[in-house]
Amino acid sequence: MGLLDDRVAIVTGGGRGLGRAHSLELAAQGATVVIVDPGVGLDGARDAETPAHSVVREIAEIGGKAEVAELSVTDYDAIGDLVRTVVAAHGDVHAVINNAGITRDKMITSMEERDFDDVIAVHLKGTFNLMRHAAGHWRERAKAGDRVTGRVINTTSGSGMRGNIGQLAYGAAKSAIASATVVAAMELQRYGVSVNAVSPVARTRMTEAVGGLLAEVEPGAFDTFAPENSSPVVAYLASEPAGWITGQIIRVDGNRLRIYERWSLGTQAFSLSEERALRTDEMDVALRSLYGAIPLGLGDRRLQDNE
Repeated sequence: MGLLDDRVAIVTGGGRGLGRAHSLELAAQGATVVIVDPGVGLDGARDAETPAHSVVREIAEIGGKAEVAELSVTDYDAIGDLVRTVVAAHGDVHAVINNAGITRDKMITSMEERDFDDVIAVHLKGTFNLMRHAAGHWRERAKAGDRVTGRVINTTSGSGMRGNIGQLAYGAAKSAIASATVVAAMELQRYGVSVNAVSPVARTRMTEAVGGLLAEVEPGAFDTFAPENSSPVVAYLASEPAGWITGQIIRVDGNRLRIYERWSLGTQAFSLSEERALRTDEMDVALRSLYGAIPLGLGDRRLQDNE
């Protein structure tokens, strides 16, 4: 018996890298996997090969079940049709894994409008499209009185959580996906749906230029950057027992799991000693005090001296 027996999962970008690893693990755990991958390069141009079909063959070799949908996650209507088709063919869809992505890494002074739009369309809109249509299906099921165990697993990145030079569009999309994960979790919990995100540290086509990720691994040694390291997390989050966890962003670094905390207020603060609004002419002192660029206490005295 597998953790995901009788469950159906849709994986976007499932033809290579993280998506391929996720698809293989989901299938190994018993899920029927629908791989959404049009077979395109990192720049969004269509490749000559269709890697998703190779993944389906790999899954068949281990006795699993999988199929391919060669369409773009940016196509809202096509994704809606896909969800309806999967439900009609398999009776339900239980998990959606948003993994598709492209890159247009450029400094902001070199980035064109199309570069920004394309990255946002695949990462952010693509994530929304599948979440939206799956959520609509689960909502209908829940309102009909059916038991729902829907699972959404999104993909974010350290670039979105901490920033990275040259990745304005990518970082903005990944940060937005993290926020969308939290909000969707709040909204969909009432229907029996959990929404989480993973932030993998992995060697993929997108990270091949990052120093250290291409280092050779000694035969038999644990590969810290292997894409499949995060797949057990994804498989568990797609399972029925994982309904207790939602609205979380989980960092997967080798065999180490960490929690990404949401935007939180720091412990440092600045406030006036009396009940009134701050003035523009006080902002220099106030912000320098807040960031420790002026001795604490001195700011209060200087503001009071200006009264």
